[in-house]
Amino acid sequence: MNKKAMKSKGDETANLKSQLARALADYDNLVKRIEREKESFTETASLSMVKRLILPIDMLYETQKHLNDTGLAIAISEFEMVFSDFGVEKIDPKEGEKFDENSHEVVEVVRGERDGSIAGVMLVGWRYKKGIVIRHAKVKVYKKG
Repeated sequence: MNKKAMKSKGDETANLKSQLARALADYDNLVKRIEREKESFTETASLSMVKRLILPIDMLYETQKHLNDTGLAIAISEFEMVFSDFGVEKIDPKEGEKFDENSHEVVEVVRGERDGSIAGVMLVGWRYKKGIVIRHAKVKVYKKG
């Protein structure tokens, strides 16, 4: 084989190696993009499901206040475990805690000496992964005077 033919074969081999490297990089990028899209879809679906379950669990909490039923308490506990598995945590401030506008929403103001602290919780809130507040806790807040 002459030099010219060898150079041509060498150039062809280099070109094919370059094309292969680009194809492998494109494939790798595609796999990563599909994985990101799959995670995004899963997150969106999970959040949507959780939002739909908030009203029923609110109803269970309210019913439990009036009945104080063991079976109902177990059902609520199961709901909370499922929420936890999906990365959802309850925002349930206690009386006397400082009001936090990032987690709480004032629905009532009452007179008291502990200005700016929580007087009571009307409705628990919910926070999703990465600190996303699904719903602020609805609270009463003390105000002096």
